[in-house]
Amino acid sequence: MGNTTDRRKFLKTTSAAAIAALGAGVPMSSLLLNSCNSNKISSTADTVILLWMGGGMAHTETFDPKRYTPFTKGMQSNEVLSTFKSVPTALDGIYFSEGLESIGKVLDKGTAIRSYVAADLGHILHSRHQYHWHTCYKPPLSVLAPHIGSWISKELGPKNPVIPAFVDIGQRFTVGEGEELKAFHTAGFLGNEFGPFLIPDPSSGLESVRPPVGMNSSRFEKRNQLYNDLISQGAAGEFGSDYQKESLKRSMEQAYMLLNSPEAAAFDLSKEPKASYDIYNTGKFGLGCLMAKRLTEQGARFISVTTEYEPFKQWDTHENGHTTLAEMKKVIDAPIAQLIKDLDESGRLDRTLIILASEFSRDMMVEGRPDLKVTEQVDQPEVIDDIKNYGMHRHFTDGCSMLMFGGGIKRGNVFGKTADERPCKTIENPIVIDQVHQTIYHALGIPPDKHYLVEERPFYSTPDGLGKPVMELFA
Repeated sequence: MGNTTDRRKFLKTTSAAAIAALGAGVPMSSLLLNSCNSNKISSTADTVILLWMGGGMAHTETFDPKRYTPFTKGMQSNEVLSTFKSVPTALDGIYFSEGLESIGKVLDKGTAIRSYVAADLGHILHSRHQYHWHTCYKPPLSVLAPHIGSWISKELGPKNPVIPAFVDIGQRFTVGEGEELKAFHTAGFLGNEFGPFLIPDPSSGLESVRPPVGMNSSRFEKRNQLYNDLISQGAAGEFGSDYQKESLKRSMEQAYMLLNSPEAAAFDLSKEPKASYDIYNTGKFGLGCLMAKRLTEQGARFISVTTEYEPFKQWDTHENGHTTLAEMKKVIDAPIAQLIKDLDESGRLDRTLIILASEFSRDMMVEGRPDLKVTEQVDQPEVIDDIKNYGMHRHFTDGCSMLMFGGGIKRGNVFGKTADERPCKTIENPIVIDQVHQTIYHALGIPPDKHYLVEERPFYSTPDGLGKPVMELFA
């Protein structure tokens, strides 16, 4: 019985999202008539690593600290801008928040962006803003929009034909808002072969890319053939266009090829030297960073590593903000810094673009932005008597922090600025999501007007093809 369960889990891991996508979009009879005539752009990067801080990372508590106010009973909420002290970084006069010393020491290898402005999507929901960040499109849509990793996978193809071009590490879909998270973890109309290879837990990553115990290669080959037959003739064949079904077949062929390759060892973290493993081993996210390093060495094209979004946990600090962030910093600080150092020392950072981002920021007093407040989701008392109310608990969209390293991005740079007093909103060089996406695409040599025809209408990598890269970020 146990073996049967393991086999079902294995097949589900490699194909469940793909099958679901067959019936999730619109008919694809007119898909993939490429009508982009742009001149080729010289690339500065070959690989992208997205370090995703799901849940809303407060900028004033991380990479853009403000005046520090220590906790005392009876303090006024409106007086609190940062609940952590500021600590120096590798750049003179630039400070990060206490607990991020290791990342601060490698800032000379990248750029801190302090002026990202999240979109106004009405009542603020994490899954809506995460969908928007990862696809560049505001939900709901009549077309299933591709994840940015899928666009990159489609346009550039695999660096190594054995290693999945798009690997997503750390997010489960059995948690709250799991179905909503699935909506953007997809290649959409581009087809399942460009979708994410999902690794929910990096500590058991190798189990995701090998047949279950007890299933020999010939039995697995027969099951793989049966699966292909089902796609073509069985229940799955009732959904989607021929293009989508062929794409699903190719995705399964790629997974099958990986199972029989020595490159699968990249997913086995036990093969990492102990000294290196111990630095990264701060938990699931830290081990995800280690896997990202190993997959970069083996030729993955786009790797997403998340602290995982789960309502009211991790960065989703509706209460106990200060206490929770102190623990989150222990999770991310050492492995992110080590990932940057390892790739720099190996010479790979020059062609690997690393982005650290979150869907929006947080503030103690303002929900949304000062000139467009939305329904408050947290009851913040005017006077703080309990440590659980000490921290940034409300969703703030008007000033957020991001980091970028490698891939042609300036080293030792700070871009943008937020106000030093509440509301700590963007006051210099605002950057929005279509600019973020086009900056990434530009680094990879993908032109800004890249698009496909879906139901005889152009669908661009950014809405209407109007997104522009932020050239000031490049060296």
